[in-house]
Amino acid sequence: MLQPSRRSLWDLVAPEAASPTRFLADPQTRILVRDLADSTTLSAKPETLRGLSVMISTDRQLLTALALIELDGIARRIVLCTPDLSPAFVQSAMIDGEVDVVVTDGGGPTREVDHTLKTIRIGTRLRETHVTADRSVDTEWILFTSGTTGRPKLAMHTLTSLVGPLVDNPAAGRIPVWSTFYDIRRYGGLQIMLRALAGGGSQVFSSAAEPVADFLKRAGECGVTHISGTPSHWRRALMSGATASMAPDYVRLSGEACDQAILDSLQRAYPHANVAHAFASTEAGVAFDVRDGKAGFPAALIDAKGSGVEMRVEDGSLRIRSSRTAARYLGDVAPALSNEVGFIDTGDLLELRGDRYYFIGRREGIINVGGQKVHPEAVEAVINEHPAVSVSRVSARKNPITGAVVVAEIVLKPTATPANAEFQAIVEEIRKLCHDRLDPHQVPVTFREVPSIEVAASGKLVRPRA
Repeated sequence: MLQPSRRSLWDLVAPEAASPTRFLADPQTRILVRDLADSTTLSAKPETLRGLSVMISTDRQLLTALALIELDGIARRIVLCTPDLSPAFVQSAMIDGEVDVVVTDGGGPTREVDHTLKTIRIGTRLRETHVTADRSVDTEWILFTSGTTGRPKLAMHTLTSLVGPLVDNPAAGRIPVWSTFYDIRRYGGLQIMLRALAGGGSQVFSSAAEPVADFLKRAGECGVTHISGTPSHWRRALMSGATASMAPDYVRLSGEACDQAILDSLQRAYPHANVAHAFASTEAGVAFDVRDGKAGFPAALIDAKGSGVEMRVEDGSLRIRSSRTAARYLGDVAPALSNEVGFIDTGDLLELRGDRYYFIGRREGIINVGGQKVHPEAVEAVINEHPAVSVSRVSARKNPITGAVVVAEIVLKPTATPANAEFQAIVEEIRKLCHDRLDPHQVPVTFREVPSIEVAASGKLVRPRA
């Protein structure tokens, strides 16, 4: 585990003699990591930002990565702006984060904010400079939460808590080239970049403007061996018809409840890959990953000793305590991050079936049907088992008798494009599947075919607010 007082992110990339081919790449640029030694991509020397609070706001993930490498161990605090932040959230983050300087490529969410802070430009042009050996500042890394439960919060990590989960080796073999559908300005994407750097590998960045098929092709051309995304990301990848463009050793899912259908689909698409799914959140950090090809996780992980992570199930939800969790939220009105003994309530609800726990949904996403609870994710997992279904979304519709009823939207696989009569036959098969597997109040009253379902910038399905 890294100790930020002695080591920084720079130390993960500076010793390049043994690995001259490591690179960072996005659709526009490829940079050899060794070329970062004794150079800067900032318009000012990194040393001038010593002890300051810095907000990074860029259009390109690659430039965010370069800024992180240059400023960790020098800046007092780094605030990572996710690209979808509203101006109001940016303004409040500047205040709560006590921001002194904005590092930007001219893009990112600060472009829409009228501020008087000093601005330093960053680009991909390497300029020779003296790189300071003094990287002794214990830099705070400030990450926005996803905001799926309301206003995004600012969670404070250190390099120690972020790199703590990276001691395992997810797949042996080729020198790793990592990539991810995630944005590295979110926890899930940042974890992948740090895995790449800590493991001596390379990193291929995605781009929100890049079609999925083009990204997969580029990943293949760059030799990507390890790649991650949410189940929604991977469903879109499978629908693109371009999964054969790459041949990874390791495929990982996280960020949403992972059902058996998507695991089986990815294993068929990548028969030689290790397909795993993990649980992590911005606040709780990485808790575990599962590599046995099954949805859910072994019940033995709860209350297990010796893994460095403690987990409990209280009131049906997963609670986590470890050195990987964020230290606190920033802001005068920020809530407590954990309870009095340090456990973070993830808000993810579990159900024990035999010797295995399954994620059944988020606490705030429960649909109340006449006083009975319905978890949308649990219903979707059943619908997604039908071989014609690519992805589904379950939501509530108001009802004067029960208060709400369950309805479902369905995206069919490209190979299943039936006429209306044939779609109704598929619906009846899905309805029977639901009746066989679910309680009556959980079965959707209507099924509607839609061409697509919106995925948020976080990679999760966009769910209608109740």
